[in-house]
Amino acid sequence: MIKALGLDVGGAKIGVAVSDGLGYTAQGMTTFTRRSLQHDLKTIRQLIHENDIGEVVIGLPLHLNGHYSAQTKKVMSFCRYLSQNLHVPVRTWDERLTTVQAINILKTGHVRWKKRAPLVDKVAAIIILQGYLDWKNIMQDTNVAVSG
Repeated sequence: MIKALGLDVGGAKIGVAVSDGLGYTAQGMTTFTRRSLQHDLKTIRQLIHENDIGEVVIGLPLHLNGHYSAQTKKVMSFCRYLSQNLHVPVRTWDERLTTVQAINILKTGHVRWKKRAPLVDKVAAIIILQGYLDWKNIMQDTNVAVSG
């Protein structure tokens, strides 16, 4: 199984998560501040290299009805940029309500707002990546069952 890097791409920050070597669980890594496309690419390349990453999964912010927003178009453009400049596949994953889920998880854990705010993007990246990993594992199990 290849390791995956999960990204929650916002206008100002990018939350980062990484999968375990077996592709079952997502763990939070960091959040970094966006400065430029070149800076973002350099940071993501470094994370890929340091963690032996085989694919990148980026949260796609859709409206609740599934339609694209202005932010969706920005993230799609960022995905195209990464696809052209990285040597690993770049995939998107529906991230509707992940920020709300992240805030609720942190609230449930009694994390105070001052400490919660910097963690939201990283927790959202974990939720995005975990959803993708769960789907991927279900699809692999289904394929094994059908062919076996």
